[in-house]
Amino acid sequence: MKRLIFAAVLSLAMIPFLAACTRKVDADLGAPPPARVEQEQGSGIFKVARPEQFPLAIAGEHKAAPELTVTGVVNPDIARSVPAISLASGRAIEVKARLGDTVKKGQLLMRVKSNDIASAYAAYRSAVCSEELSKLQVERARLLFTKGAIARKDLEIAEETEESNLVVLDAAIQALRILGVTDLKSHPNGIVDVYAPISGVIVEQNVTTGAGVKTLDNSPNLFTIANLDSVWVLCDVYENNLPFLRLGDYADVRLNAYPDKVFKGRISNIGPILDPTIRTAKVRLEMKNPGIMRIGMFATATFYAQEKETYATVPATAILHLHDRDWVYVPLQGPEFRRVEVKAGKMLPGAMQEVTGIKPGQKVAANALAFQVTAEQ
Repeated sequence: MKRLIFAAVLSLAMIPFLAACTRKVDADLGAPPPARVEQEQGSGIFKVARPEQFPLAIAGEHKAAPELTVTGVVNPDIARSVPAISLASGRAIEVKARLGDTVKKGQLLMRVKSNDIASAYAAYRSAVCSEELSKLQVERARLLFTKGAIARKDLEIAEETEESNLVVLDAAIQALRILGVTDLKSHPNGIVDVYAPISGVIVEQNVTTGAGVKTLDNSPNLFTIANLDSVWVLCDVYENNLPFLRLGDYADVRLNAYPDKVFKGRISNIGPILDPTIRTAKVRLEMKNPGIMRIGMFATATFYAQEKETYATVPATAILHLHDRDWVYVPLQGPEFRRVEVKAGKMLPGAMQEVTGIKPGQKVAANALAFQVTAEQ
């Protein structure tokens, strides 16, 4: 009787333990074992215990023209940049414009007090006197020749002297007009006015009030005026990318200040000389200025090839960026994957991304990061 009672008590005590063991076995049977990825030493091949836990994606196909993006700087069009100079030396007594000002053609820029006008006016008065005297001598020689008082050669000498004096007088008049003197009857006051030769923006200034003004002998320009209706974008292109470019092709230009705006620029020159330090050539883009481009602005230019190429496309999650390189995991025979280096391109709609290094139709692991994390555990 005691044995029966002990057996019954023991059975009742074992019921919770047996129930817990049953639940644990059922739970273990219901959940799949965790994935296990092992990399073979010295290779890019990974063995996967349960490969079905890593979904695959099939690479698609996308056709697009190859692109080349470079940096550049906005510069004035040299053909539309004109210096404002003074042909008379002296001292600047008044400066009417400053660097960065917008000026109109014929606008007064500065005034120069110069002794050159006095010298030119003295030469002009001397030429006038000489011409008047030679004119009288010619008239007298013609009268004497008709009377037979002088020979023909004396008349010809007088006429030649008159012609020479006329040339000297004309040169003296032109010298005064170049210096800005228009009224030859009144004595000039020695002040030369410098006017804007074209309409535009003053992009260079090398004179201030009271400064000395020299003539054109190796002196800097007083002002440089640029018409910014058309500008240049000068880009630096590495030598191995030069075959990508052709004269006359167009590029998309974006300014750092206005990244959402796209402008068109035409290749008008590919520099024949490379920078010996960074091995780049200057590529010149000519374009219309919409009114927001300023000299010195940074820009990026995107060039497009003439013929389209076929690229593979995969989900962006299928690309792993590791050690400054891009990779995808390609399934092999059985439970093996190979890590393949690729080059990721631009993003496409639907969270897809261009990639080179694999072909359209190939399968890759849809989530490369999860695969890599599992391999590192």
